[in-house]
Amino acid sequence: MDKPPQTKARRLRELITRGTVMMPGAFNALVALQIERVGFQALYVSGAGLAASRGLPDIGLLSMSEVVSDAATIANAVAIPALADADTGYGPPLSVIRTVREFERAGLAGIHLEDQESPKKCGHLSGKRLVPASEMARKIGAAAEARQDPEFLIVARTDARAVEGLEAAVRRAQLYAQAGADLIFPEALESGEEFRAFARSLVKVGVKLPLVANMTEFGKTPYLTVREFEDLGYRLVLFPVTALRVASQAIEKMLLELKTLGTQQSSLSLMQTRQQLYELLRYEDYEKRDADLHERHGRETEG
Repeated sequence: MDKPPQTKARRLRELITRGTVMMPGAFNALVALQIERVGFQALYVSGAGLAASRGLPDIGLLSMSEVVSDAATIANAVAIPALADADTGYGPPLSVIRTVREFERAGLAGIHLEDQESPKKCGHLSGKRLVPASEMARKIGAAAEARQDPEFLIVARTDARAVEGLEAAVRRAQLYAQAGADLIFPEALESGEEFRAFARSLVKVGVKLPLVANMTEFGKTPYLTVREFEDLGYRLVLFPVTALRVASQAIEKMLLELKTLGTQQSSLSLMQTRQQLYELLRYEDYEKRDADLHERHGRETEG
């Protein structure tokens, strides 16, 4: 009997067991294709990236349906697994159940949920407020029970470091692990030593789940390499809006030059050529498929 095809959730779990996984953020399907083509084995769908793509700040303004729709477009453009930012789960535990099922149906390999109050804030800004740890644990428990595929990953993010301190973040992580989380994500730690201390503290209290690090720019976390995170005990390293920041800066530079010079010629060397873009989009594959369908349909009509 043939084995069932490997799900993306299963693939991501296997990658985590083999080593630390880099997850660049994709804010649309085109960027997802680039991430895959360069050779990354997984990608991240950042809530901040999706919000910015719609001209909005990352303060929980997008609905669950909007995020699921955008995440599905990204995840289904590529063969590699994608982990999505599901903010606070979009409501109480009953809402979290629907959230999990919608993201799972959309083709994601997993989601992460955070313990901020709604409306949430970017994890590296001040003024965050947390829900009680017991409330978050109920959300995690509901998420774990709601998934249809037991391999679908439930990541518990805690923003407690900036609000209650590192020890409280460890206590919350322990509770979330007991509630059914598959991975633990401590947000906005402020040094390599804090990342190490968090990992070691969890082991001391019996939590041996894989850990997630957020290597965002211009935030509270210092710039550590993936190898350094691996040595500190972390299995997923997110680069949530790196590509978006670079792209946005490049576009602004080009527009200023275009407005000043009245021509785009000075930017040509920075562009993908038409052929390079078509290759990324597999243009020839679509043309060949269309020709095959036309030929087959013609034969059937003649017959």
